[in-house]
Amino acid sequence: MTKPWDETSEHLLRELAPQVLGAVARRFRDFSSAEDAVQEAMIAAFTQWPEEGIPDNPRGWLIQVASRRMTDQLRSEIARRARETAVATEMETMAPTLDIEPDIDPDDTLVLLFMCCHPALTSSSAIALTLRAVGGLTTAEIANAFLVPEATMAQRISRAKKSIKASGIPFQLPSSEKRAEQLPAVLHVLYLIFNEGYASSVGARLQRLDLAREAMRLTRSAKKLLPEDAEVTGLLALMLLTDARRAARTGPDEELIPLDKQNRSLWDRAEIAEGTELLTAALSKGTVGLYQLQAAIAAVHDEAALAEDTDWPQILALYELLKRVSPGPMVTLNHAIAAAMVHGPGKGLELLRTLDTDPRLAGHYRLDAVRAHLLEMIGDHESAIRHFRIAASRTTSLPEQNYLTTQAARLDDATRNPKN
Repeated sequence: MTKPWDETSEHLLRELAPQVLGAVARRFRDFSSAEDAVQEAMIAAFTQWPEEGIPDNPRGWLIQVASRRMTDQLRSEIARRARETAVATEMETMAPTLDIEPDIDPDDTLVLLFMCCHPALTSSSAIALTLRAVGGLTTAEIANAFLVPEATMAQRISRAKKSIKASGIPFQLPSSEKRAEQLPAVLHVLYLIFNEGYASSVGARLQRLDLAREAMRLTRSAKKLLPEDAEVTGLLALMLLTDARRAARTGPDEELIPLDKQNRSLWDRAEIAEGTELLTAALSKGTVGLYQLQAAIAAVHDEAALAEDTDWPQILALYELLKRVSPGPMVTLNHAIAAAMVHGPGKGLELLRTLDTDPRLAGHYRLDAVRAHLLEMIGDHESAIRHFRIAASRTTSLPEQNYLTTQAARLDDATRNPKN
């Protein structure tokens, strides 16, 4: 008996994709070809299931279709090599029995994550490959998310798969030592995917819910497979505590609403509660890492019923600890904001000056945007207007650009027409 296609069916395919890819790749020992075969199986499901209904064993159906694609490919390769006498033996040893579903190894999804986020790949390639192989998104969907042509994204994914093949990475979990070395790269990719979904760097939309939710789903999978790892738990907590504010971040016309102006009654209290619980569990492990500290900062913001109730001294202390654990220009930038809220805008501007010669932040709109806000706080409206406009010219996010341009216009109008 089959089940009808409904709005949850697409989510089912997303969840099954890494399981099916893991099973097929493990059987055939060819990640690149298996990934192509599973994508064909997914396309077949998208085409057939809405009309024919979902099979009783959807995972087995997908594995069978993908395995047939792999078998056809093997048969073609064997034929091309004119090895007719070896066909029967090779097919028997290399191809699974199609009417039997291969065992699903619960570690397969984790293996895929580590392969897709291998240090041999660039961040952009790792993100694309993770979304396709582990997330089950099509090339077109990934290309649309990052506003690049589908052909460009297809080339990026193809290069990533070739890099994995050339590196000779086996389809198996790394040793515990190697896993510890590579886990930060895995978490960084998931973090980047979430950030792009929560605050899109390009285009007319401030948020890409599909990417943010996919990052959260994949991080939940990682936590399920690595339940004792405090940083995996910390990353999921950070995502939940941040995503909880999503509904309040934009207005009816997709305009950006900054944190201190948001309607906090729109914040998702269930996500905040879950994130806080996860953070508490992670901190109890005794080791504090990058994502736990960021989650702790997000939690302090979420605890404040009003913007003026925010415990900025605690946030400042957390940023000072974060600077020691994971120093970097963005951490320094946010530390400057917290310092300004505790010690005054002059202190914040002093800290910003240390970033002016940092090539990693050169030309980044956020440096000018933060400087503009602090200059406004000290009453230097002319300089603030200039930096708001510079920041607006440097961002590729239309909502960010509109917000910054509006701030410049607001200050310009106040300067030209002061109230008596």
